[in-house]
Amino acid sequence: MDRLLSMRVFQKVIDEDGFAAAARTLDMSPAGVTRLVTDLEQHLGTRLIQRTTRKLALTGAGEAYLLRVRNILSEVDDAEAAAGHSASELQGVVQVVAPALFANYFLATQMSRWLAKYPKVAIHLHEDPFPQNRVEEFDVTFMVVNDSFDASVVARAIARTDYVMCASPDYLRRRGTPDRPMDLQGHQYLRFPWQATSGHGLRHLRLSRLDGSEQAVDVPMQVVFQAESYHTLFTAAVNGAGVAALPKYPASDYFNDGTLVHLLPEWIFDRYTVYVALPTRKLIPARTRAFLDFAAEMVLRPLGPVTSGQSPLDPPALTAN
Repeated sequence: MDRLLSMRVFQKVIDEDGFAAAARTLDMSPAGVTRLVTDLEQHLGTRLIQRTTRKLALTGAGEAYLLRVRNILSEVDDAEAAAGHSASELQGVVQVVAPALFANYFLATQMSRWLAKYPKVAIHLHEDPFPQNRVEEFDVTFMVVNDSFDASVVARAIARTDYVMCASPDYLRRRGTPDRPMDLQGHQYLRFPWQATSGHGLRHLRLSRLDGSEQAVDVPMQVVFQAESYHTLFTAAVNGAGVAALPKYPASDYFNDGTLVHLLPEWIFDRYTVYVALPTRKLIPARTRAFLDFAAEMVLRPLGPVTSGQSPLDPPALTAN
């Protein structure tokens, strides 16, 4: 058995979510892909994948093995690239996980620039609203967390943004425009399900003064719609479903064209930092280092120059946790 080939096939089956899809990607027969994975399981003496008629699921052993396989194959690919190519000819795959909003507004918009610079390095992007729980599974993790977040991960801050209250002009004509936080009580709330550590409760909305001059105010709210996708919340807010706490960028684009109104501009829902995190492996492939450098630049690129006041996405000094 070609152990390395079996590892690659196993990883591809998981990444493509199926034996047939992996076979198409690898230009192999489905029977050949199945045989290699079965041979690998027999060699290891354990089941890696639970097979059903509808989907695949990793076993506990499979999850642990996949994590090690990704590390091994990454180092093999990097060694081959270093032996046969210059740094300007990096190749391979960078496995990335990020919240959908960050993936849509930052990563997707900059992929043409990345591929123009590194045409042989593919980015495999996975979306997760809470990627901070999966740092060890990927080469690069982008997470957006507030100051209450505390985890032992290798990370650096690359940007900071405020989350502000928004609603459409049509909704405000129907329900009225709030002048102070408690005026929001009784409004329809479009909620992102923040994790418990964020301090934001299920039935209240916490707002703080932008300048930090007063204690935070908790406003009882009626949650009428909840979604783990900020793109979905933006769509609901623009179409008049209620008020939502949304990141100032890209919400500022909606403010500028009049499709959303920035409510209570002296108050913020919270201030969040964008971190890029790495698994605790010792070796970082050259392609991953190149992507990290690219990421730090691309986060700010969509904003253009800052002319006055605070940028919607204000970059702090790079730090390491």
